[in-house]
Amino acid sequence: MKIETNAKRVAIYVNSTDHWHGRPLYSAVVEFCRSKGIAGATVTRAFEGYGAGHQLHKPKLLAWAENLPVRIEIIDLAERLEPVLPELCGMIGEGLLTLSDVRVIRYLPDPHP
Repeated sequence: MKIETNAKRVAIYVNSTDHWHGRPLYSAVVEFCRSKGIAGATVTRAFEGYGAGHQLHKPKLLAWAENLPVRIEIIDLAERLEPVLPELCGMIGEGLLTLSDVRVIRYLPDPHP
């Protein structure tokens, strides 16, 4: 079964070492979204990148747990995301948040095979 709808995507770009109340920021954002019933959130850790400060972040040999870029992507209907945006923005000390329109195509098992 295929379901299509318009939705919003929030992408948050921060560093893997950023924290919120003593825990990794990316983990806190995912848990916050889950607690608010948001449809989905995914964290992707990058291998290399830079932000507004133009400081290059990339791993060094044998030092995987460094300050690397992280993207947190959140997708849901606009009416579900917009009320939580102020709280999400308040969690970001330094970073970038983008908001874009997306077309969601969701595939589900056919209930009557």
